Amino acid sequence: MGLTRGMKRPVEILYKRLSSPVNHSHGSAFAHNKGALFTMLSERNAAGVPNYSKCINGFGIHFTRNYSSEVSSSEQVNLIKQLRERTSAPIKEVKSALVACDWDIEAAQKELRKRGVALASKKSSRTAAEGFLALAQDEKKAVLVELNCETDFVARNEIFQHLALCLAKSALVLEGSPQASATIPVSPESLEDLKINFDHPKLTGEKTVQNAITEVAVMTGENVKLGGGFAISVPSYGVVSTYLHTSPMPGIGRIAGLLSLEVEDKDAPLDAVQRVGSQIAMHLVAAKPLFLTKEDVSSDALGNERDILRSQAEKTGKSQMAIDKMVEGRLRKYFEEVVLLEQKFIVDDSVNITKVLENLSKEVGSTVKIGNFLRVEVGEGVKRLEAAGATEPLSQTA
Repeated sequence: MGLTRGMKRPVEILYKRLSSPVNHSHGSAFAHNKGALFTMLSERNAAGVPNYSKCINGFGIHFTRNYSSEVSSSEQVNLIKQLRERTSAPIKEVKSALVACDWDIEAAQKELRKRGVALASKKSSRTAAEGFLALAQDEKKAVLVELNCETDFVARNEIFQHLALCLAKSALVLEGSPQASATIPVSPESLEDLKINFDHPKLTGEKTVQNAITEVAVMTGENVKLGGGFAISVPSYGVVSTYLHTSPMPGIGRIAGLLSLEVEDKDAPLDAVQRVGSQIAMHLVAAKPLFLTKEDVSSDALGNERDILRSQAEKTGKSQMAIDKMVEGRLRKYFEEVVLLEQKFIVDDSVNITKVLENLSKEVGSTVKIGNFLRVEVGEGVKRLEAAGATEPLSQTA
């Protein structure tokens, strides 16, 4: 009897504590532990007496298992990994989509695509100055397309480079061919609605260029933007030679040099022309010419350069005749820096490009001349399209 009386009050205190709401950081009246739910038994019989038939140790506690659609932690990690591999979307977006779709991976993949337009729109105001130039070429022309992103890290992403190459190949088959000896701008607007059938594991099915860019923007978490491009034609007889610098894979690079070489005699062999053309294309990347011939230098550019050179020469205090000679000498140096035909050949600096063409003409037995050339770096495409108005052919582009 004494033992029973001694235990009665502690048991009453314990029961009262368990009958009170459980306080924790979320202010809930329930206690959760690893998916299990502990609640106070509120069921009473007809007489109003608590029903302890389902209680644990008679203390008014019962155990309820939560059988919702939740998945285990290991399953969640596996689903996140799978969806990340499928889409390359940021982990935060992948997890958010899976949670919203109750961990249904197929539904989550569709949800990511639905979110794509809004997410890409938010990123569109961010500067996209990195990226790659993609080159595609056939027997009629060569096309260079620029695809931009925000960081070099994303530019090195395999799906980004795949998209860039697909854009160049699609631009190559567009109707119309550049005029002879002309470089034609390719505006982003002319490509956005073009449909491409993608066969990449992470980018499949027929999509417009704009939709594909949006999807890649979602995958990479950056602003991805089409920077436009240029097309250069193959002469009636001759070749278009190309060179890509900082090229992680064929057809992709950060700096591009392209030129057309026209051969007068249609019976002349073209192997040597292509070989020298490739060297001159590499020269374009290294030497950065602005004009093809001295006659192509605008009068304004030439006048400004003369004024600068004369001002520098006059500071020497020499006679007017000496100053005139100094200006002409320095002007020749200026031409050697900015005019392609006057530049020293990077492969052999004992000759200039004019002499290289003369030697090539002798080798193939026919006059060979440069019809047009193009040098582009990542980040320049949009600026040059704006300068060209994206409507008029560029007779010479550096």
